[in-house]
Amino acid sequence: MSVFSSSAEGDCAPERIVIATRESRLALWQAEHVKARLEAVYPGCRVELLGMTTRGDQILDRPLAKVGGKGLFVKELEAALLEGRADIAVHSMKDVPMVMGEEFALACVMAREIPFDAFVSTRYASLDDMPPGAVLGTSSLRRESQIHAQYPFLAVTSLRGNLDTRLRKLDEGQFDAIMLAAAGLRRLGLESRIRAVLPAEVSLPAAGQGAIGIECLTTRVDLVNCLQALADAETTACVAAERAFSRSLAGNCETPLGAYGEMHAGRMVLRGFVAMPDGSRVVRGEREGTALEAESLGRALADDLLAQGAGEILAELG
Repeated sequence: MSVFSSSAEGDCAPERIVIATRESRLALWQAEHVKARLEAVYPGCRVELLGMTTRGDQILDRPLAKVGGKGLFVKELEAALLEGRADIAVHSMKDVPMVMGEEFALACVMAREIPFDAFVSTRYASLDDMPPGAVLGTSSLRRESQIHAQYPFLAVTSLRGNLDTRLRKLDEGQFDAIMLAAAGLRRLGLESRIRAVLPAEVSLPAAGQGAIGIECLTTRVDLVNCLQALADAETTACVAAERAFSRSLAGNCETPLGAYGEMHAGRMVLRGFVAMPDGSRVVRGEREGTALEAESLGRALADDLLAQGAGEILAELG
């Protein structure tokens, strides 16, 4: 458990913080990044990592949507918070369930890395270069539905495992190309593997993609206050809008949907879509508002899509 004292100025001064993290290379990079930021803001703080292997990391022989979704990546970390073995948990925001338990707080969302998907291949320079029947690997129904809609001649197959495992499978020739989050590749110094960054018009990102979130217990108001030093206001607002959109449509790993918010001159533009997994039907929409309207903007965009028939798609998927 962390111990806090107050300085003469009244600022919270953590003496020790334990971070729960998955043990994949990317998750450890993110945890180390948070550790470095905390130590920079609070020089007297001792920050330690508690590495854990989650169910999501262990089950690799089935699509994520079939074994419980991305929540499998956070449950063990949340257990460590409840048991007092860790103070905070560091997550990729796209892995955080849209509905969190009341005992948990999303205390901080940090500045976003590039939020888009990356096209990675040893054979082709872009999706447009891939011939009919070429095999594209992805673990995401969101990516799969968008590829089916725009490149129906490609064979899209399931790709599981951490980032290094996915790249190895590509290099072994199991796939002609794969799609990954560009943020992870950049963070691990693997940007050279990116053949093309896919714009939102081709592959709209997942809610929260590219952003790091920090979770703690709701009762730890001390931690929530201290973590604000690491928060990024624009990213926080955009991710809140994206998550509100997804939450309103009951978005999870089995729902092919995406949401992406951008700030332009103080205004937020939020785009979203819902699709059938095979891309046979796609419903899209866009809303604009202020950062203060983030959550209501997300809900309004969800309502727009429901009015266009998204409910029928969700009913079929349900």
